[in-house]
Amino acid sequence: MALAIRDVREHDLDAVLALNNEAGTGILATDRSRLRHLYEIAHYFRVAEQDGRILGFLIAMRPDAEYSSPNFRWFQAHYESFVYIDRIVIASESRGHGLGRIFYCDVQSYAEVRVPLLTCEVFLEPRNDQTVLFHGTMGFQEVGQQKMGATGPKVSLLARELPSFPFVRERYIEQDGLPPVAWLSERQRPIDGHKVSA
Repeated sequence: MALAIRDVREHDLDAVLALNNEAGTGILATDRSRLRHLYEIAHYFRVAEQDGRILGFLIAMRPDAEYSSPNFRWFQAHYESFVYIDRIVIASESRGHGLGRIFYCDVQSYAEVRVPLLTCEVFLEPRNDQTVLFHGTMGFQEVGQQKMGATGPKVSLLARELPSFPFVRERYIEQDGLPPVAWLSERQRPIDGHKVSA
């Protein structure tokens, strides 16, 4: 069966949590309540599914998200408009087959019609050169570094300019808005058990 990249559903959260916490040192472990919070606030939360199995996910948000991550807060303090990639996780047996690039292309297609920047961070402690190189080849540049709290790891804060955005802003956002087509629609985020548009 073909691979599908789709919005997360509530019943996917157990599989997402397991993937997150099996990912190793490059991804911060989380728990059910924190993942539920991300499910409620994320503007972009998509999974890769094949044959009924979740193979990976990517979570991203815009500056108005109620999120306390120090890296997200750094971008809030330095930039007015962006999409922040909070985390991407690929199942161990699916790594090395291009799924990360597929997710990054997908989140870029979400971001480039809304904001001028796509942002994220990579851990420098421990340093993972494969991750650093991946982001460099995807066009990200370092815009800062910080430690995550007094005792947390050092991270490299990355941003990628989205060259399509000025055209979209001038032609659509500042005129009549984006066309009402499905691929441009926002994720329906749950708030107090009800689905609402982001």
